[in-house]
Amino acid sequence: MIARAALFSSLKTALSRSRVVVLVGPRQCGKTTLARQLLQPESVGYFDLEDPVDLARLDEPMTSLSTLRGLVVIDEVQRRPDLFPILRVLADRRGMPVRFLVLGSASGDLLRQTSESLAGRMESVSIGGFTLSELGSKAVESLWLRGGLPLSFLARSGADSTAWRKSFLQTFLERDLPQWGVRVPAVALRRFWTMVAHYHGQVWNSAEPARALGVSESSVRRYLDLLTDALVVRQLQPFHVNLRKRQVKSPKVFVRDSGLLHQLLGIGTMKDLLGHPKLGASWEGFVVEQVLAREPHDDASFWATHQGAEMDVVLRRGRKLLGIECKRTDAPRMTPSIRIALEDLGLFRVAVIYPGSRRFPIAEKVEAVPLSALARGQVFPEDRA
Repeated sequence: MIARAALFSSLKTALSRSRVVVLVGPRQCGKTTLARQLLQPESVGYFDLEDPVDLARLDEPMTSLSTLRGLVVIDEVQRRPDLFPILRVLADRRGMPVRFLVLGSASGDLLRQTSESLAGRMESVSIGGFTLSELGSKAVESLWLRGGLPLSFLARSGADSTAWRKSFLQTFLERDLPQWGVRVPAVALRRFWTMVAHYHGQVWNSAEPARALGVSESSVRRYLDLLTDALVVRQLQPFHVNLRKRQVKSPKVFVRDSGLLHQLLGIGTMKDLLGHPKLGASWEGFVVEQVLAREPHDDASFWATHQGAEMDVVLRRGRKLLGIECKRTDAPRMTPSIRIALEDLGLFRVAVIYPGSRRFPIAEKVEAVPLSALARGQVFPEDRA
């Protein structure tokens, strides 16, 4: 088992101060494994809402939950949104005899429901696949190729990992989404998701996918939001400042797990990946996910102008803006784009993440940082607001 000490500590801290904690992450990312580590071996306070027996136990939720004490875990809660008002009532009892850990595989509707029903009582913790800080720098190549979903990364062989990801995509589209109330045909969503994979790392434009699928642009935007809410696609929103330049206003899209991206693109081996046209985009998305998982930040976005200047990631940390550039090159250099971003955005520092092994300055406020540094610490460890 891979120890996920930082996540485990964050979860314990959240449970110590909040009556209800919502742990959100994509399917099969390890939420249940993490939650079970907090429960006593013989605990009856675990409910898996994909298990018919546990669903039957919650036919009368107030009766079933009101007698429990300590920690209660409810898994796949997006299947029973009617539970949230009941959790509010139970969490408000004097003495707080119970704390609830709620696990969900969808972010949008789930978090809206919890924020409305559990305002002031809830804390949210996010979990993704494995990260370099959990696996170490030696895992970079395997993690990039296979992705961070545990059963894909830990598969005995590359063929087993590919087979698991193929099955994951099919199950997710044909079973999971319909169970959550999605009424879009699985075949259409698979075609759309594959299109998103080809847009990976690019600014989104709904017109072309809409024409290809024969649907309206509003339908395409809805499909994109569905996959975003299911935590398998990331929409990185644009950063805006008051400049006399036309700035990009549409989001960048990424398939969040690099292994699923490669499966959708038909990439099976590292040799395939290194010769693929999406190599640079795949590297960028992989770096973005590792940075966002490791670096403390209040907000994350990207910045680009129609004149060609851009910054892959802009992190806001208190009053400071920090820039991240993702370069798959042996020797990163200063570029006009970085120089313009430093001046126009007032960036405090810029890190150029690359696959080398040395950390070195490129220019004033600009530093080359090996991706392996994220296995040992943060990109900007000393920059606090």
